[in-house]
Amino acid sequence: MAGGRKSPADTRKALARNRKARHAYAVDETVEAGLALVGSEVKSIRDGRVTLVDSYAVIEGNEAWLCELDIGIYAYAHARNHDPRRRRKLLLHRAEIDRLAAKARAKGQTLVPLSLYEKRGRVKVELALVHGKQEYDRRDDVRRREDQRDIDRAMKSRRR
Repeated sequence: MAGGRKSPADTRKALARNRKARHAYAVDETVEAGLALVGSEVKSIRDGRVTLVDSYAVIEGNEAWLCELDIGIYAYAHARNHDPRRRRKLLLHRAEIDRLAAKARAKGQTLVPLSLYEKRGRVKVELALVHGKQEYDRRDDVRRREDQRDIDRAMKSRRR
């Protein structure tokens, strides 16, 4: 679009977030990936019956897989329902898979999903290459948040 304006089709509608991931891990890099899903899974995700907690991605051979993603059963699918915790294939370009595999092999690196969202009618996952935070890193984050809150509070009272 002209002028850098986003079209309504480019907007992202968040379906689920992994809030604990940003608390427990330091995010090094993020990448967008598609998911190979069946119809009942898409409907369950849109209904909000999805949990990203404890999920992670692995790269086996030339394929990327999302493991331990819990997508609840869709009540109206009956016999055509899905297995809630099955492994789901991540749709990435080969170059992205190779690059992520090389980085994930490094010590302490893990692929973790940060969020599921809908983009142009397709369900996408925001994957992050992360490493674990130490306790002092978490304390620094809390201190930084509290300092920013104090600054905002002071600026707000000053405007009055």
